[in-house]
Amino acid sequence: MALKLFNTLSRSVQAFTPLDPAGKRVGMYCCGPTVYDFAHIGNWRTFVFADLVRRTLEFSGYEVKHVMNITDVEDKIIQRVRENQTTLREFTGKFEAAFLEDLKALGCLEPHVKPRATEHIAEIIGLIEKLVARGVAYKAADGSVYFSIDKYRGCGCQYGQLLKLNFDEMRTGERVSADEYEKESVADFALWKARVPEDGAVFWPSPFGEGRPGWHIECSAMSIKALGETFDLHLGGEDLKFPHHEDEIAQSEGATGKPFVKFWLHGAHLLVESKKMSKRLGNYFTLRDLVAKGFTGREVRYLLLSAYYRETFNFTLDGLAGAKTALARIDECVAKVRELAGTTTATPASGLVDAFKSALEEDLNISAAWAAVFEWVRETNKRIAENTLSVPEAAAALAAWERVDAVLGIGKKSEAEVPAEIAALAEARVAAKKAKDFKRADTIRDELKAKGWVIEDTPKGIKLKKI
Repeated sequence: MALKLFNTLSRSVQAFTPLDPAGKRVGMYCCGPTVYDFAHIGNWRTFVFADLVRRTLEFSGYEVKHVMNITDVEDKIIQRVRENQTTLREFTGKFEAAFLEDLKALGCLEPHVKPRATEHIAEIIGLIEKLVARGVAYKAADGSVYFSIDKYRGCGCQYGQLLKLNFDEMRTGERVSADEYEKESVADFALWKARVPEDGAVFWPSPFGEGRPGWHIECSAMSIKALGETFDLHLGGEDLKFPHHEDEIAQSEGATGKPFVKFWLHGAHLLVESKKMSKRLGNYFTLRDLVAKGFTGREVRYLLLSAYYRETFNFTLDGLAGAKTALARIDECVAKVRELAGTTTATPASGLVDAFKSALEEDLNISAAWAAVFEWVRETNKRIAENTLSVPEAAAALAAWERVDAVLGIGKKSEAEVPAEIAALAEARVAAKKAKDFKRADTIRDELKAKGWVIEDTPKGIKLKKI
């Protein structure tokens, strides 16, 4: 079977084939963070989804070039720079660093290329000049350069490729300088914004006058530079379909005359405790908020990966508690298999890998993929309990799990560092047992439990586990 994905452009599930004639290399662009604040859990659903797409492609044998932009200049950023009386780079730098730290905490692979908008001003200006030369962009009285939707459509091009737009019902003919605007409006949008006093020191020289780029043109310039005028995959949240992604298509195809992207993939919205996320409702969470509540990035990743990407997902704190339990079940099974396998190596057993692969090939059916994992856990635990899993079979089972986890990215639970006090108590218990002072050994065991640790006796010695 071949990997099949829902292409927003065709509104259908299609077999994925890359543009590369050899069928190996894949160019993938994901809209990255706007670095004016910490990313919230809704943002992270999109980035974990993008990580799943990349890992699935690599699992399927493709060589992926993953590009994720850093939006480090736009309306909200400039406002925050002004409010904080700092420089653009100082302000965005701390949130960019925090984003990459959180990305790592969630087990996401770092993109191969992370272009910043501010480092691509020359490419942005070049793209705007092409649009002006082709007659689909114009300089307005306010000194800004706008993309003309009427002129673009007049050239026989389609505006409204990702979703059907009713031009009779939507407001048309307006000009919008804001980076984000009302969904009901089909408006000429700013490619280059003329400098205004509120911009402070955030501006660049250009043939059109001093100013800065609009948000939409930034992504077109960066993706084209990194991946070419036509590439395989563009990902983002469904809230970006219109106007952002639609504007990307128009300005890119308007400048090059070529199809922009072959496959568009969009992740669905996320609710928190069954409601739209809002600071006012108290259900607005960053990853750091959840870590402060005692959860781990690994648990958050598991929960975000538990639902099909095209369905609205209800993220709850109870769900995170469930993620902790599910991961513990996997960890316990994998630990037993690892111990039984020892140093023996083997090729992956086919059962788990084949079932997992078949699920993902059906438009990333993660629910079916997890079902295959937990069936494997159940069956493996049963065989270990019955003492019917041989060492070579355990090695093959472990190899299969590691192959699957290359996609899931939940990895091995990091062992908590054992504090010196706890280690000393454990050693004292060992000494008490050797001296046949079992009352003392039991007292130490209870003391360890009260401090949050369980001590287990195994054929290979004691094991300490954090409760």
